[in-house]
Amino acid sequence: MAQVALFAAIMVVLGFFPLIQLPGAFAPFTSQTLGVILAGAILGAKRGALAILLFDALVFIGLPVLPGGRGGLSVIMGPTGGFVIAYPIGALVIGLLTERLWRQYNLPIALAINFLGGAVVLYAIGIPWMAVAAHISLHKAIVTSVMFLPGDLVKTVIGSLAALAVRRAYPMIPARA
Repeated sequence: MAQVALFAAIMVVLGFFPLIQLPGAFAPFTSQTLGVILAGAILGAKRGALAILLFDALVFIGLPVLPGGRGGLSVIMGPTGGFVIAYPIGALVIGLLTERLWRQYNLPIALAINFLGGAVVLYAIGIPWMAVAAHISLHKAIVTSVMFLPGDLVKTVIGSLAALAVRRAYPMIPARA
């Protein structure tokens, strides 16, 4: 339970980093995707997803835990809401794959897993949501989201390196809940 609360708190702290609103984008660039990656890769599927669900609950009840002091149902119903809803699913995917591949876990595997859960899953849910909420075409939502890929790659590398450091420190303990 303490680990779940700790990683939810890490998500809140990552929200203190200022959001970066890119020109023409309907969603800001934030550092909280890194928290999703870390929760799944370090805590595993169950605890990682629970940590991010706890964070999402804080957003839903209106606490200003998203960058820019945002939170509440209006954020969830807005263009970025699909990404917030996708956070626990991304952590779950990362955790499941990390657990499954723990014995072979290395940098290339970590990068693939963390990019899949920390970008592909989030985009697969967040981009269609953005299109509907912003009243734009799916194509335009996809095109405007491409500019976030470099930052997501950086967060994937940072999260992967951190997960590998944990694996080295605890090699006999798989990342299972």
